[in-house]
Amino acid sequence: MTEPAPRNPAQLFDLSGQVALVTGASRGLGWAVAQTLAAAGARVVLTGRRAELLEERLEQMLGWGFSAEIAAFDAADGDAAVEALNDIAARHGRLDILYSNTAAGVRKPFVELDEAEWQSVIDGSLTAGWRLARHAAPLMIKAGYGRIVFVSSINATVARPGISAYVTAKTALHGLVRGLAVELAPNGITVNALAPGYFLTDGNAPLRGAVPEFQQKIADRTPMARWGDPPELGAAALYLASRASGYTTGSVITVDGGLTAAI
Repeated sequence: MTEPAPRNPAQLFDLSGQVALVTGASRGLGWAVAQTLAAAGARVVLTGRRAELLEERLEQMLGWGFSAEIAAFDAADGDAAVEALNDIAARHGRLDILYSNTAAGVRKPFVELDEAEWQSVIDGSLTAGWRLARHAAPLMIKAGYGRIVFVSSINATVARPGISAYVTAKTALHGLVRGLAVELAPNGITVNALAPGYFLTDGNAPLRGAVPEFQQKIADRTPMARWGDPPELGAAALYLASRASGYTTGSVITVDGGLTAAI
């Protein structure tokens, strides 16, 4: 019996006609991922706290011929997040991809961290993503298809002093990935996470400028001997957001140049 010709792999990564919500999309790794998903054909809803910066990003997207729109809100603001998802449902009747790029951090020794600071990090780095998924999932269940991608961190595996709440939140996020993956798989929805290492972004530029030895220290410890380039995370995100990852769920993909694999 003649086997059918293999499917063109490029088709598996084609997001044409799909709607993707990318939080934290105004800069850094979120912006890199938003560009990648838009280049693959998705209509990307760019979200972030700063409306003026989102407007600039939207202008860039449209100038490149991509399909995009914006929704300015703080993902940690529960009411605003739910309203934004309701607006997407009303306008498009669908949400194929949720890229939940939420995080909050307080750099302080554990014994000096107060309960309010602890809770703010848990809310911003864990609960905000749970909430987005909670309200995106019904749209995906209705369609029988969806991709939920959380942004974790290598700090869920290796820790630095002074970020105990962040380490805790990102570790718990991996549990959320597994829990949602097994529950939503029968509905055609995959749930995974990306765990980025150290990438060159405008967000960490002040730290790298103020403490240049830190940048070199990380590069020296990384087997690839460099920091990551944001589009390299975008490529990994595209895999998890596309049909190519149809049998990948409950997983955390580490993108760190081998840092956490090295002794």
